[in-house]
Amino acid sequence: MNLHRTPIAATDAVQAVMKHRKKGRKENVPLSECFGRILGEDLIATHPVPPFHKSPYDGFAFRSQDTKELSRDQPGHFIVNETVPAGHRAEHSIEKGQAVRIMTGAEIPDGADCVAMFEICQTYEEGNRSYVTLKRPLQPNQNIIEKGSETKEKEVLVESGAYINPGVQALLATFGYAEPLVFTKPKIGVFATGTELLDVEEELQPGKIRNSNAFMILSQIERSGGNGVYLGKLDDDFETCYQAVSNALDHVDALLTTGGVSVGDYDLMPDIYQKLEADVLFNKVAMRPGSVTTVAKVEDKLLFGLSGNPSACYVGFELFAFPIIQSFVGRNQMYHQRITATLGKDFKKPNPFTRFVRGFISYERGNVYVYPTGMDKSAVVSSLAKTNVLIMLRGGTRGYEKGDAVEAIMLDDQQRQVEF
Repeated sequence: MNLHRTPIAATDAVQAVMKHRKKGRKENVPLSECFGRILGEDLIATHPVPPFHKSPYDGFAFRSQDTKELSRDQPGHFIVNETVPAGHRAEHSIEKGQAVRIMTGAEIPDGADCVAMFEICQTYEEGNRSYVTLKRPLQPNQNIIEKGSETKEKEVLVESGAYINPGVQALLATFGYAEPLVFTKPKIGVFATGTELLDVEEELQPGKIRNSNAFMILSQIERSGGNGVYLGKLDDDFETCYQAVSNALDHVDALLTTGGVSVGDYDLMPDIYQKLEADVLFNKVAMRPGSVTTVAKVEDKLLFGLSGNPSACYVGFELFAFPIIQSFVGRNQMYHQRITATLGKDFKKPNPFTRFVRGFISYERGNVYVYPTGMDKSAVVSSLAKTNVLIMLRGGTRGYEKGDAVEAIMLDDQQRQVEF
């Protein structure tokens, strides 16, 4: 086992990983199943919106030239030719002295170029004909929503790489994308290592703990847009672990392991990387928690060796695995959004290295605050339940005080930054 570890800065570690990013495959999926996926092609308007001149009101359509001289003292009387509900077209063109009763959203009849709201018109019957009286002039195109005024045909509305939110899904439906092209979810394998691990349903035993990391990581993968595949837990046996990891690489796009990356007698991952002839990108990061986080590459597959401590494992995933998954799923912006916020509580712990404190965001009187959640220990799991930001505290300080300006990495966002 190689015990020599040279720490690198967290930002350098991220960049070392991202040099090996790649875009994933694409597939067509039913529109009803595309929410939350990443668009694999530009969403182009297949027709103008609206596709015809239409009325924004219930009212009457006229020829504006017939209304030029109208006033209260000189009203105009028009024959109502027909009624056009939404979804129907007029059967006849409007001629001089005629009007058409029109409903909201209905297509403007040929010959008409303006609409009067129903409220400013008076209707009456005479014989077997219907008439409408108008007492004011109308301008050409008055109260008409013109064809293509919202969207022109062939206009790019959403670019490839965008997250499909409800609004994008509505656009896909509007323009007839019944099976939009999206990026395939990458298959991310997950192993939990350690003889001390119990399955969730097992009773606690002396010296043992339940396997929480695997389920935490699987949720993080899903939140990132990937397809997490739990491959099981591995005891601290080198040959068993080596064979499991080696075999798994043929069936996944990337592989995550939790535990076994330190330098203890039973930390086997460094030796496994060596036997796999992996290119180790780094095996120590100048950060807390998760300093032993290791990332290696075997051929075209990345292996993420995350800490067995829950909080360190959580942070390591969000910093290093998350942006790689974003690249797989086609996101143009691959990093979590970072914001500047006010620290809501003292954090007196010295920071020789950059520290990523699990925290939550609070909006108070127009200001953005972030607060640490629970104990700041790498082995702590309880602080993760309320975590939705990582408070990023630069190294070389003796701690931070309430009211200090800090950076925070947003974890539940859909906005992405271009650079870390």
